[in-house]
Amino acid sequence: MKQIQICCLNPECHNPPVPEHIKFCPNCNVTLVTLRNRYRPIQSLGGGGFGKTYLAEDIDKLNAQCVIKQFAPQITGTNAFQKAKELFLQEAQQLQKLGEHSQIPTLLAYFEQDHRLYLVQQFIDGENLLQELAQQGIFSESKICALLQDLLPILKLVHEYDVIHRDIKPENIMRRRSDGKLILIDFGASKQLQGTVKTGTSIGTFGYASLEQMQDGKVYPASDLYSLGASCFHLLTGVHPWQLWQEDGYGWVKNWRNHLQKSVNPDLGRILDKLLQKDYQQRYQSAQEVLQDLNRPQIPPTVPYQHPQVSPSQPLNIKSSRRGFLQVAGLFFGGVAVTVVGQNLFIKYTKKTLQLQQTITAHFLSVNSLAYSPDGQTLASGGQDRTIKLWNPRTGKLLQTLTGHSDSVKSLAYSPDGQTLASVSRDSSIKLWNPRIGELLQTLTGHSDSVDSLAYSPDGQTLASGSEDKTIKLWNPRTGQLLQTLSGHSDSVGSLAYSPDSQTLASGSSDDTIKLWNSRTGQLLQTLTGHSNGVYSLAYSPDGQTLASGSWDKTIKLWNPRTGQLLQTLSNHSDSVWSLAYSPDGQTLASGSNDKTIKLWNPRTGELLQTLSGHSDLVWSLTYSPDGQTLASGSWDKTIKLWGYGEG
Repeated sequence: MKQIQICCLNPECHNPPVPEHIKFCPNCNVTLVTLRNRYRPIQSLGGGGFGKTYLAEDIDKLNAQCVIKQFAPQITGTNAFQKAKELFLQEAQQLQKLGEHSQIPTLLAYFEQDHRLYLVQQFIDGENLLQELAQQGIFSESKICALLQDLLPILKLVHEYDVIHRDIKPENIMRRRSDGKLILIDFGASKQLQGTVKTGTSIGTFGYASLEQMQDGKVYPASDLYSLGASCFHLLTGVHPWQLWQEDGYGWVKNWRNHLQKSVNPDLGRILDKLLQKDYQQRYQSAQEVLQDLNRPQIPPTVPYQHPQVSPSQPLNIKSSRRGFLQVAGLFFGGVAVTVVGQNLFIKYTKKTLQLQQTITAHFLSVNSLAYSPDGQTLASGGQDRTIKLWNPRTGKLLQTLTGHSDSVKSLAYSPDGQTLASVSRDSSIKLWNPRIGELLQTLTGHSDSVDSLAYSPDGQTLASGSEDKTIKLWNPRTGQLLQTLSGHSDSVGSLAYSPDSQTLASGSSDDTIKLWNSRTGQLLQTLTGHSNGVYSLAYSPDGQTLASGSWDKTIKLWNPRTGQLLQTLSNHSDSVWSLAYSPDGQTLASGSNDKTIKLWNPRTGELLQTLSGHSDLVWSLTYSPDGQTLASGSWDKTIKLWGYGEG
């Protein structure tokens, strides 16, 4: 019989699940409670600045799963706080009104307990469309038409209730696993339509939100239809509208066809043209109007495809998230920009720079590896002192220390679902841990020398390890079974990286080469040469179109991994490059070096954007938080530094 579990509701804790009979959280000592003696929290799903989300069980409904949203702001008395509080209540009100529809989550409860507000809603088992894009590639024309047919009737109902969603985007559209139906989630930004909205309060997501919404704070049904069009564009092309907005404001909507990878039927093209009109009065004014055009008899010929006259690299903004859970939770305001600003701010690009936020003295010896949990709530560090430490990256608090390795911990990786943390060491072993409770699950052995590199496949099916024994081993992380051993390098394998689609594994070696392998068959696809010294860091761009490599030869090289073509070489470090990390939106490539600096690059142009100084020894590891707002760096100076964005 499955053991009943519970977790605490302390927003500052990582909320480890424990057996129900335990009365206090073993991590923070807070009393464990079942809300209203009915809703039992069992797992933290993540959170943002104003709250946290939990997977829970409804005791009164035979332990059916549900989702708890907790309003627990870190600050009070500010305009942002008041706006967030209004949005929290507003989400409950809108779900109460709309949740009878089978494709909108149902509100189960809204209440205050222990001086905190809670919203309980239906759990939807499925994946959002951004994840579907990452896993299956760009949507076909027929798939876009099916999306519109499924989603427009939902929007029609929403608008008939005089509600504007204000945050339609692929992350907020889920595909229910049981029947494939689309579910519209996260009404935290929705607005009851009362003519116009007060100028100066703008809510939405850059790239998807319309001009009138972000510039003037005004919303209409046509505003949601613009967001729907921008979402269709993203899914059809794989190009994130935020990137285009950042470069050219709303100018991209006139030339959206330039980004197509193949032609579209002219009828669908005309529908997208009208959805993406900059002037809301030129757009469709209702979901019903779109449906009428969509269901007219189709015309067979297609518009000839013209090759885009734009940069070849168009990154996807794909964020890791726990399957099925984080999507429905919406990560609680995680994707919504809540700002109280002057009217014209949003049509002008403001350059952002990274600034040092905090320094954590982490290990007795060097910090060799860093890894963020997929929900961004925990930062793991591996040290030369043979330990793994888990930190709260917001507070810098040490959550727990994992011991078991008998030599230096060289690399760390979280499984995509966040349930497992893998570590490798100079002791030649690989260890798999339950990061919530710190339990060692299993130890994998087979390498005959130090294991220096580690990577989980994005689909979570395979764990790859690279060693000084010159081999790569592929493991089933659930069973611990060795699947195959890849041989071909003539020296130690110091870096590994999977392509976003999990089909290709890249390996970098002290033999100065990069090898690309078919991750399913183990076949060597190609060998990339060009570095004049060992390759110790690799990173795929989020869209999989570019592979970055860092070397002892002081350079970073950017490759087309499909053709093996060298695209460009970045040369500004004065010593070996040890670490690389792409930002989740693909707009920035960070590099860490033996010269004690971190450099930020525009990977499309090769432009050096910023140099971060502060470490007193070489920068061994880099990782971005899943939301892209923080860069963590680990150094031989025994510290972790967390860098956040400010305006510059």
